[in-house]
Amino acid sequence: MAQAPGPGDGATLAVYRETFRRVLGKDFQRPVLIETNAHEGPVYVAAEHALYFTTVPEPGPKNVAIMRLQLAGDTFPFTASTLETVRQPSNMANGMCLDRKGLIICEQGTRDVPARISRMVLKTRAVETVVDQWQGLRFNSPNDVVMKSDGTMWFTDPNYGEVQGFKPAPEVGAFVYRHDPATGETAVVADSFNKPNGLAFSPDERVLYITDTGANQAPGTYFVNLPHHVRAFDVHKGRHLRNERLFAVVSPGVPDGIKLDARGRVYTSSATGVQVFTPQGDLLGEIVAPGVANFTFGGPKNDVLFILGDTKIWQAKVKTRGV
Repeated sequence: MAQAPGPGDGATLAVYRETFRRVLGKDFQRPVLIETNAHEGPVYVAAEHALYFTTVPEPGPKNVAIMRLQLAGDTFPFTASTLETVRQPSNMANGMCLDRKGLIICEQGTRDVPARISRMVLKTRAVETVVDQWQGLRFNSPNDVVMKSDGTMWFTDPNYGEVQGFKPAPEVGAFVYRHDPATGETAVVADSFNKPNGLAFSPDERVLYITDTGANQAPGTYFVNLPHHVRAFDVHKGRHLRNERLFAVVSPGVPDGIKLDARGRVYTSSATGVQVFTPQGDLLGEIVAPGVANFTFGGPKNDVLFILGDTKIWQAKVKTRGV
């Protein structure tokens, strides 16, 4: 059972183990940065002191925008400055990350435009295709992507476009892929998921954590007998996944976004906030942020969590740094 909030906690966190307070610090705060439409793909760009993210899909004909929020101030808490639309429509953009050349974007696609992993050059905002097929077959709905230090891209591809009605029937399974831009090779690295979603490497890149949000099928549904957990894999020779095991079951809701800090602690979203686990899978506590879908580390010292809650973005400073 979570402990009652301590002095100064208010309703911003739930503590399951006292060591959680050392992660957050005694003066923990979680103020709202801005009230806006913010759902997925948060990426902090240090060179710009700006946060990029994607919006909630609109009802009817699906449409998603990529947004850029300019931040002001050198120290926490930051102030929201200029909010601008970078790209709309965005071919149903979802998860995003950075590589050395620009912003890597998971484009889920539509019935008319195929899914792909693309790259947007930040200065010019020109967009190019990185990869859009595996063995001649189209992707489903690329959801999240992460870069490995060797330059390879690892991404998940559930069939949310089909179940949400904006994509045709899949040509491939709900796979996890590794793409090597240097060689053009794309390979399936995991096929045991119902809805593979978020993914993140451990600090030493020896373990890859992948969330499964199968309990959430069509919007508004929740099937308790379907996956709402995080699974871990050993990364073998830098390119293959071995020794699959359960890391943690997340409740309430599903673990959409996932990140790690420099100590190897695992952060995942839930229906009520951001849950934090030890590297062994013990739940330390939760930063309360109802309705959170995704989040990221950022700020000049990479020690601030930017938490997206569909109608607002929270900011929370922690006593650690993101990977």
